[in-house]
Amino acid sequence: MRPQPPESARAPMGMLFDVPLAPRTTLGVGGPAARYVEARTEEAVQDTLAWARNHRLDVTVLGGGSNVLVADRGVDGLVLRVAVSGVNHAIEGDRVTLSAGAGESWDAIVAMTVEQGWAGLECLSGIPGDVGAAPIQNIGAYGQEAGDVITFVYGIDRRSGATVGIDRLGCRFGYRDSVFKRRASGRFVIVGVTFSLQRGGSAAVRYAELDRYLREIGAGPSPSLAEVRKAVLELRRRKSMLVEAGDENGRSAGSFFVNPTLDEAAFAEARARIEAANVLEPGETLPQFVAGPGRVKIPAAWLIERAGFKKGTADGPVGLSTRHALAIVNRGGATAEDILRFARRIRDGVLARFGVRLVPEPVMLGFRPEEVEDLVGHPTT
Repeated sequence: MRPQPPESARAPMGMLFDVPLAPRTTLGVGGPAARYVEARTEEAVQDTLAWARNHRLDVTVLGGGSNVLVADRGVDGLVLRVAVSGVNHAIEGDRVTLSAGAGESWDAIVAMTVEQGWAGLECLSGIPGDVGAAPIQNIGAYGQEAGDVITFVYGIDRRSGATVGIDRLGCRFGYRDSVFKRRASGRFVIVGVTFSLQRGGSAAVRYAELDRYLREIGAGPSPSLAEVRKAVLELRRRKSMLVEAGDENGRSAGSFFVNPTLDEAAFAEARARIEAANVLEPGETLPQFVAGPGRVKIPAAWLIERAGFKKGTADGPVGLSTRHALAIVNRGGATAEDILRFARRIRDGVLARFGVRLVPEPVMLGFRPEEVEDLVGHPTT
């Protein structure tokens, strides 16, 4: 993999050709990038976007590769790896304003805030990937979401080439959602994020599973940020939701499907079908969570298992994690098409049984719209 002669005298510095993308993703599948640039500064991002615009090339942004599925043919145009670094903070009273470059490791940032005693990100420990991906998906876990503490997102506007700041309101955060996935999809290349954290604040223990585990290990009624981080990491490890060498379930994109949120009418219909299907264990109630005014969330993993897809269900080189039914795993030698085929099988099984349509969480790179449009539509409402 060596640089080839640039396509113009102003080609981005360090541009490479036919770069394998599979090793740069946690799923480990997909073809090469026709052109690949790793931009370590905001100016390098701007220069690369300008060059691609002048050459009428599509630009595909790649972060840490933990929440993407790359097409087997690879990605045409130019793949831009945003590796902008830098971390700084300011303290005023009990508030900490923390800014981080989009290319910083997400978990490293979380670990730093916990060590410093700054509350707000502790339950998001162990999530792989970069800071720049956090606002796009509004990543969340164990009762916290990144959008709870993000104050500004800074990005390069692809239309003008200028750096713009989008405040929390403008980000329109929702459950695993933001303006960057909807109305402004593809418009901005995120280069930095600013958070507002609480110095000396209490850890957030809002999630029942986390609360139970902390009680089991005797953490006490007011666990520290460090205790909560350690507990979250252990819970994620038990589900193979950490990227660790040697884990048989490690080649995944984490949760492959978003937990569906339904309006009251759709939820009533789903509940009726679930009860009619006789899939509830004796004494079990349908797990459900309030997801905003008039909306209810049902765990996708629960639906998948009750539809007959147990942990470890396999189809050749692809299967469900042996520890978590929400993770689709490359068991070795899988292709992107294998993963899509298996995902459709899961999606169709849940839809046929319960009338609830699951939508994938990973970003699809290099696919033509018609190849994935049946999968990436909107969830049942």
